[in-house]
Amino acid sequence: MKKRISVVIPVCNEEANVSVITAALQRTFAVLPYAFDITFVDDGSTDGTLRELKELANSNPGIFFISLSRNFGHQNALKAGLDLVDADAVIMMDGDMQHPPELIPAMIQKWEEGNDIVYTIRKDQQELPLMKRKTSNMFYDLINNLSDIDLEPGTADFRLMDRKVVEVFRAFKETDLFMRGLVKWMGFKQLGISYDPAQRTQGKSKYTVKKMIRFALQGITSFSTRPLYIAAYLGFVFSLVSLLYIPYIIYSYYFGHPISGWTSMIATIAFFGGLQLMILGIIGMYLGKLFMQGKQRPHYIVKESNLSA
Repeated sequence: MKKRISVVIPVCNEEANVSVITAALQRTFAVLPYAFDITFVDDGSTDGTLRELKELANSNPGIFFISLSRNFGHQNALKAGLDLVDADAVIMMDGDMQHPPELIPAMIQKWEEGNDIVYTIRKDQQELPLMKRKTSNMFYDLINNLSDIDLEPGTADFRLMDRKVVEVFRAFKETDLFMRGLVKWMGFKQLGISYDPAQRTQGKSKYTVKKMIRFALQGITSFSTRPLYIAAYLGFVFSLVSLLYIPYIIYSYYFGHPISGWTSMIATIAFFGGLQLMILGIIGMYLGKLFMQGKQRPHYIVKESNLSA
């Protein structure tokens, strides 16, 4: 009996791309000795993506769709696919064709060699704006220095996971999923392979600067409490530094150099006020995570699907 590979693809407003990536995957698997299926997770699309998926599913028994009730985010859409598919291995990839299907045979080969997780590392694109490349590298530097996991720069959500890994992942109940970190944290036998990202065929990227910053904060706070320690250390250091000001006050009082000028005072108050707000913000992010976790809301809500749970 052939081993089955399921490909999970979250999509949001990718009406023009779903048929393109379907055809590319069918060409890729046509020469491979595996049974395969494709599961699209429609993450609250507002265009004709769902209609296109239904047409593809009606004409091909190996294509499935999961339509979520609204946009729950890329990571939650991936989890929806992982929770509902049934296969010997699952491949996750984006629907914009920037994750090349041609890499799949190499990923499967590494899986057959005994690796439980085969993840991909995006090579640096020199045509990208310098600021985008710098901020991307800064993100990986931050999360590696502030957490107990080690992510290679360019690690993507294009990966293959063995059935036993998928079953472990299904048990995760935490909110604010950061799958790159979770997959690395789980352990198992992992291997990374590099790839050159293809150009997006249609549409535009959904990852705005705001979403990227939120994603970075989500990743850092999901795998590290070190920002809380840093906040405590900052408070301790500045408290000690403020004590050094006392000798100057005494000297000025007794030797005729009164403290004058409100500019320095206002600047000092503004600085320490900003520092306090920053520390409170860090604490607030962690409290917010606890608040949302305590609600135990589902990661997603399925509106309709042709995939049996």
